[in-house]
Amino acid sequence: MEGTGEMREVGRETLHGGVVQSGSETDEHKGKTIDSEKDGQFRVQPRWRKFLAHVGPGALVAIGFLDPSNLETDMQAGADFKYELLWVILVGMVFALLIQTLAANLGVKTGRHLAELCREEYPRYVNIFLWIIAELAVISDDIPEVLGTAFAFNILLKIPVWAGVILTVFSTLLLLGVQRFGARKLEFIIAAFMFTMAACFFGELSYLRPSAGEVVKGMFVPSLQGKGAAANAIALFGAIITPYNLFLHSALVLSRKTPRSDKSIRAACRYFLIECSLAFIVAFLINVSVVVVAGSICNANNLSPADANTCGDLTLQSTPLLLRNVLGRSSSVVYAVALLASGQSTTISCTFAGQVIMQGFLDMKMKNWVRNLITRVIAIAPSLIVSIVSGPSGAGKLIILSSMILSFELPFALIPLLKFCNSSKKVGPLKESIYTVVIAWILSFALIVVNTYFLVWTYVDWLVHNNLPKYANGLISVVVFALMAAYLVAVVYLTFRKDTVATYVPVPERAQAQAEAGGAPAVDASAADEDQPAPYRKDLADASISAVN
Repeated sequence: MEGTGEMREVGRETLHGGVVQSGSETDEHKGKTIDSEKDGQFRVQPRWRKFLAHVGPGALVAIGFLDPSNLETDMQAGADFKYELLWVILVGMVFALLIQTLAANLGVKTGRHLAELCREEYPRYVNIFLWIIAELAVISDDIPEVLGTAFAFNILLKIPVWAGVILTVFSTLLLLGVQRFGARKLEFIIAAFMFTMAACFFGELSYLRPSAGEVVKGMFVPSLQGKGAAANAIALFGAIITPYNLFLHSALVLSRKTPRSDKSIRAACRYFLIECSLAFIVAFLINVSVVVVAGSICNANNLSPADANTCGDLTLQSTPLLLRNVLGRSSSVVYAVALLASGQSTTISCTFAGQVIMQGFLDMKMKNWVRNLITRVIAIAPSLIVSIVSGPSGAGKLIILSSMILSFELPFALIPLLKFCNSSKKVGPLKESIYTVVIAWILSFALIVVNTYFLVWTYVDWLVHNNLPKYANGLISVVVFALMAAYLVAVVYLTFRKDTVATYVPVPERAQAQAEAGGAPAVDASAADEDQPAPYRKDLADASISAVN
């Protein structure tokens, strides 16, 4: 940091460019005038209307918890360990709600999303590293969407999985084209398909009538029996908590016009918490139902040899087995349509998250179809190779592997988020509760320890049982331990590095900056608690995925 004046200028940039920093001065002045009119309307609205104005971001983030990777890991957990890993879903959802709420709060309190704050705070080489990790997270999450869509095409059209993988390119471009007729209507249709699938699993659950005692025990008594359980638990955690969702959520909230007094900001944070909680409860119940259905059917005493063989290697392709009791012969078609909708709905989130990450870290944007095509082509490469070489079984394992990769990438988005939320240089007096911060840091540290332990355990087990020559094992060991050391060094650097760039601007200075820019009139210190025009982000409000007030 070179000076206090320079730091304040960083904070004022957003205020002087209240609509979009790249817009013209005329557009900025018009945007501020509109914002001032909105502020007066906001203060007199009833609470239920204020709440409805904040609905949307949490629901769009929660859709990511119902994508093909979640379905695959849920089914594998149920088939292999019955109800034993339900506690992982519970802990994962609570943790996800906590950190997604922090991400939303960060956007509301600063007027910037997480990627933009990272660009301002860290040196360029660190930003490039974080950008690459974030892009890998988007690609890792897109692999299950590719394979899920391919499985849906396999079931509907009776084509090989590898051919379905190729078709995902055209299906995604078609989806982005259909969005021109109304993104909100399209998202509603997709959500309807997904809730149809949820209704199917709930119906199957009522038919099976699993033991409530066993379900409760699995949900509240932690247990990990063997390496397979640990791997599946990490995959479950990675499928629930995805790094790109932190960037996405902190950006989505900026499409809402929140007045800038401390009181209004805290109220907006409460509304986003309520909205996010409701969406996450629905997602949690659906994930639990999938695990319980798979666990009940695949661990039944009267399971036929054919069904036992299917359960031994359960994939998205064989899931209709779990819904036969409710849907009968139509189970395949209904499930395939819902799976197709699940994969495509998450594609929308991945595309916009990729835009947010690129704009935030690199200050550049692409057209949606170009951005999506690049991400999809990169994700198709490993999906196509695995589906050709190993078939549906290998594709299913690739989905779980991609979820594990997301879990390992999470600290590089999570640690900056936790630090910024509790930094007076970023949020001023609006820092999070000390209890919230401590809990979040404890859970994050536990996740990092588990990930590191699993890496070491997996490698040592492989080293003991492989048949490679000693010199090959030695060379591989050097590479592996170098990567592990780099991983830990990066985590330690992000954890203990002090913030140096201040972006928070107090309300009186904010009002003075707006007056100097030709916006709202200046106010004195006694009026500091009055609502000031919001740092409204028209670039995010105009994005196809964002909701309209």
